[in-house]
Amino acid sequence: MTLRTLRYAIHVHAFGANADPRRVADLAREAEEAGWDGVFVDDHLTARSARGPEPAANPWITLAAIATATRRVRLGPMVAALPRRRPWQVASETTTLDHLSGGRLVLGVGSGTAEERSFRPFGEVLDARTRAAMLDESLEVLSGLWAGTPFTHHGAHYRVEDAVFLPRPVQTPRVPVWVAGHWPHRRPFRRAARWDGLFVDAVGVDWTVGQIVPPDVLRDCVRYTLDHRPDAARGAPFDVVIGGTSPEDPAAAAARLATYEGTGLTWWVEGIHPAFGTPEALRTRIRRGPPRG
Repeated sequence: MTLRTLRYAIHVHAFGANADPRRVADLAREAEEAGWDGVFVDDHLTARSARGPEPAANPWITLAAIATATRRVRLGPMVAALPRRRPWQVASETTTLDHLSGGRLVLGVGSGTAEERSFRPFGEVLDARTRAAMLDESLEVLSGLWAGTPFTHHGAHYRVEDAVFLPRPVQTPRVPVWVAGHWPHRRPFRRAARWDGLFVDAVGVDWTVGQIVPPDVLRDCVRYTLDHRPDAARGAPFDVVIGGTSPEDPAAAAARLATYEGTGLTWWVEGIHPAFGTPEALRTRIRRGPPRG
């Protein structure tokens, strides 16, 4: 694994006050000016708070607004629930976003959460094993279509007949893919080993109350993932991502992240979520910049 300097992103949960893509684009612009390295958004069809149903923004349209409002930061969904999407639609959306952003897109993927808000009301697949299989097959189709050459796929869930998608993404060999996983469930980490990065959560860790994945847990799941890297990918860059909320004191925030040295961590993602403050307080947090110390 190639070690990298730790980078920092914000993760905007685009519902409620942040359901307006123009507001999120403004936050992204401010984040870039404050020195953040990435801006990511969540992916849910509906949202609910203690007050009841909340407005929610579409991630692809919100990301397009971010792409046009910024010039440097990485951007992408964190994470896109591929089993409730057709992979050829995702191939089109991601390729267009990669061109619009000048090659800054990262595709975070998972099998989907928030089943009661984004799956069950719409008759989407609820079985976890089936969704995992759909995710694997979706990634295979995406990779094939991104190549820009004739592609055919006959799978259990998707079929493609001699399709050519052009243009290809700006990035080569393709758009980076980060796979989400909940440790200690092993299968998502074996999946992530075949791609470009890992967005780590852990059973028993509640990020909405300020908890984050402990360093020893992160070290274990990164070691497991890298042990399952295909031979052809060994030595290639691989991103390791965790998220949550930082202490108010910048020095304390930097000191906490310093305990992750040697774990393989490459990205810290700061949650911009109503659980962590009012919209204006969160905006102030963005303007303060990343907890580099």
